[in-house]
Amino acid sequence: MSTPPSELRALAERLARGAGEIALAGRRTVELDRATKSSATDLVTQFDRAAEEFVVSQLRSERPNDAIVGEEGTSIAGTSGYEWFVDPIDGTTNYVYDQPAWSCSVAVARDGEMLAGAVYAAPLDELYSASRHQGATRNGAPILVSGADELAQALVGTGFGYDPDQRTAQARVVAGLIGKVRDIRRLGSAAFDLCMVACGRLDAYYERDLNAWDAAAGELIAREAGAITSDFGGGPARPAQLVAAAPGVHAALLAALRSV
Repeated sequence: MSTPPSELRALAERLARGAGEIALAGRRTVELDRATKSSATDLVTQFDRAAEEFVVSQLRSERPNDAIVGEEGTSIAGTSGYEWFVDPIDGTTNYVYDQPAWSCSVAVARDGEMLAGAVYAAPLDELYSASRHQGATRNGAPILVSGADELAQALVGTGFGYDPDQRTAQARVVAGLIGKVRDIRRLGSAAFDLCMVACGRLDAYYERDLNAWDAAAGELIAREAGAITSDFGGGPARPAQLVAAAPGVHAALLAALRSV
């Protein structure tokens, strides 16, 4: 039996907000227990795990037949055809340093098609969400991408990986691109960046080598807000290569990325 995207969206909103409230309260009241994962700069805290446990517990209770994939190790097979993607704290380094650009991201797909998603930027109390063909909102109000139509005047976001060699290669791309745009921002949370495109605080965003949970909700929110999303070659957006841009600068950004 299928579930209306609007119902899935409401659930994603509730889960993202709940996870964010857990993380924010923990950040304010308890000393962080920091550890590392893939590299010495890839941080995780007890509240990454607690926030994911909250989302997973709620989903197992309310939708026991759905699959769930989470950043902190959750991998649950399902039988319903629905699959949830959970990033309990996207931007953990920002979270640890008490920078405000971190978010909690929850999204759901069916048969590979993203249906609904929510991103809660807890320090700002901003809840972004979208469902397929139903637009995107911030705290319930509709949002749209910017009207940027000239790459030279576009504010562009990007992100770097955790591996030092990978970051060095990504920095070379930034060096080649920065003279072709207004400026570049590196905020530190892919989900947050994509929501910044959705509401016009960034004109475009690109990044390589994300994970599915990083991009699932944010890509849908940006797309439903009017962004063109793709890979670097103009094909379907995918975590390995993701571009989200206002329609007026998308093609020019792709051309610029190919040239650097």
